[in-house]
Amino acid sequence: MSTPTVAATDTPRPSALLHWRLLALVYDIFPALALWMLAGALFTAGYAVGHAARENIAPFSALQWALWVCCWVVTGLYATMSWRRGGQTLGMRPWRLQVVGADGSAPTVRQLWIRYAVSTVSTALGGLGFWWAWVDRERLTWHDRASGTRLRRNPKR
Repeated sequence: MSTPTVAATDTPRPSALLHWRLLALVYDIFPALALWMLAGALFTAGYAVGHAARENIAPFSALQWALWVCCWVVTGLYATMSWRRGGQTLGMRPWRLQVVGADGSAPTVRQLWIRYAVSTVSTALGGLGFWWAWVDRERLTWHDRASGTRLRRNPKR
């Protein structure tokens, strides 16, 4: 007596494991650095207009905080626009990772910004929200749960 087999299309794709997420983050640091350098150059050029040559922006000044906020927003725009456009950032493509809604549909812009904001907090706490995926039954991180999105790994073509 043989057991019934399940078609490959009927089985859900497992959520992306932690090591794939971390590899994608390593790749994504490079476009983020380029965006930060661009934002920093624009801030420095604007700052240099009224100040002496080679004078740095003062640490913990309002302008430096504005630069940090600008870098956070620019990185968020990169991530959310990439996720919205195809579900992937540049770092996610080689590893075949894709952000989808909990039901497999395309996530909303609101969900993507919540995902980005919660992942920022998670990262600031030493990556605790990422490491949570090791103990979560469904292998979901904090930002997966908070935003109602999932990160799945697509099969090879």
